[in-house]
Amino acid sequence: MDDLTLRITTVQSALHWEDRGANLAMFSEKLAELAGRTDLVVLPEMFTTGFSMNAPSLAEPMDGPTMQWLDAQAKAVGAVITGSFIVVEHGRYYNRLVWMRPNGYFETYDKRHCFTLAGEHETYTAGNTKRIVELNGWKICLLICYDLRFPVWSRNTDGYDLLVFVANWPETRSHHWSQLLIARAIENQAYAIGVNRTGTDAKGHTYSGDTAVIDYSGRTQYRVSGTEAVFTVNLSLEGLRAYREKLPFLADRDNFKIFDR
Repeated sequence: MDDLTLRITTVQSALHWEDRGANLAMFSEKLAELAGRTDLVVLPEMFTTGFSMNAPSLAEPMDGPTMQWLDAQAKAVGAVITGSFIVVEHGRYYNRLVWMRPNGYFETYDKRHCFTLAGEHETYTAGNTKRIVELNGWKICLLICYDLRFPVWSRNTDGYDLLVFVANWPETRSHHWSQLLIARAIENQAYAIGVNRTGTDAKGHTYSGDTAVIDYSGRTQYRVSGTEAVFTVNLSLEGLRAYREKLPFLADRDNFKIFDR
């Protein structure tokens, strides 16, 4: 595997409602065969609980069991593990994505756009910092679910190569999910990966998954719906750079600044 190729594993799964122990045990089984076979494992949004507003009962500190699990799994697999869960910090609740490296170092991204239709904004504090991380020479922009609808926030003003969205996106709007992932890839000339859950939650919402890997020209390299699936795909940074050199659309992008609301 050359230095310009990134191996990414998407994990599409049903979730046990508000049951951290059951979810961590389930994901431990799914990751057990991945050691040495991938560079990055992507889990869904709120992968320990499902999309719950019950933060007072479910939130964890940053040294809690989920962080300990992420640390152990990253070391065991020898890869970055990422996904979001419910965090409490300084008396506030966050839908926080953690980017856990095998050496125990981590970075975080707090969901910028809280889903008002579910009252997420009434429970969780929105983030105000865009997070770009680096892995094996790749620059990766980390985002969560509803962020997908807001192209200004994800605009490629940072020279990133890959967008990663983790989600609990309902089946009723799966067409939006699929089309917006393609749009984000095309307009930003970057790979876009969306990892969603399957199954039905305690609120009666059904999720078809539709986890997908979209290349920099908007072509779907992988997509799976309606079933649990663990899949590893190889992405080429060389191919991305050649495409941008041939069609340098990003050079003509608008320059702007995002101010906190």
